[in-house]
Amino acid sequence: MKQEAVSIQGRARHLGAEIWKHRVIYTILLPGFIWYIIFAYMPMGGLSLAFKTFKANLGIWGSPWIGFENFTYVFRDAAFWRALWKTVYINFGRMIFQFPAPIVLALLINEFRPRHYKKILQTVYTFPHFFSWVIVASLVTNLLSFSGFVNQIVMLFGFEPVNFLGNPFIFIPMLYFTDIWKYAGYGSIIYLAAISGIDSGLYEAADIDGASRWKKLIHITIPSIMPTIIIMFILTSGSLMTIGFDQIFNMSNAAVKDSVEVLDMYIYRITFQSAADFSFSTAVSLFRSVLNMLLLLGANKLSKMMGGGGLIG
Repeated sequence: MKQEAVSIQGRARHLGAEIWKHRVIYTILLPGFIWYIIFAYMPMGGLSLAFKTFKANLGIWGSPWIGFENFTYVFRDAAFWRALWKTVYINFGRMIFQFPAPIVLALLINEFRPRHYKKILQTVYTFPHFFSWVIVASLVTNLLSFSGFVNQIVMLFGFEPVNFLGNPFIFIPMLYFTDIWKYAGYGSIIYLAAISGIDSGLYEAADIDGASRWKKLIHITIPSIMPTIIIMFILTSGSLMTIGFDQIFNMSNAAVKDSVEVLDMYIYRITFQSAADFSFSTAVSLFRSVLNMLLLLGANKLSKMMGGGGLIG
């Protein structure tokens, strides 16, 4: 017992010495660590509201427990199931159309030969990421409204104006297009970094064998960045039930509101646009987070079954 205590003290002293030795690095990491504690981990205690009836005078911790009663109400709400279906429908579409966009863009930029033009393209494609969705929504409205620039051109040729913003069949593809325009350039940075790490000797050997640029792309570049693609796919799958709120909140209108009411919009509506029931909305949020976790684990399992490395042991 005494030897174990001495061993623990020795390891503690060694750990303290290592931390002090690398104190500059730990000092740099400290603000991020504190941020995660305050804004990511401490708020998890509020999830207990999903199993309580919230009483403002009692606070979160003093409110009475009611078990799974809130979830019973959630699953009885037809609007919840409609929002869940819309979330799955819209966000699986994002996986099909949006997820490959930064990969394709990175491959195209990498194949572009003139270096100075390549840098200009990277800057141009990355710049929209720094626009807020408020600005993007304003641009889309000015371009595609009945009196917008596009309909002005349509009417100039003698056609009737098109209701771009009020037609769900047009509005949902427009969500995909604007998201690609905004994020594809920024997302391509990850894949360009992965491409830059590929051993140049592989390309030299392919040149000696007479491989074309297309063959090198298919047999060297894409397989080499596949681990990065798999990791990004798993991470994206883990947020499938939550992505898109800012975009839909700023771009939607009364005409398409029901067609694009995803879970986050549903939570916003029942929390701030009707009689507030924080316990009910917390139950929906917790259920949404559980779905995200299951999707993350499912994507990780799928990547392993297909021969990938996976993200979680």
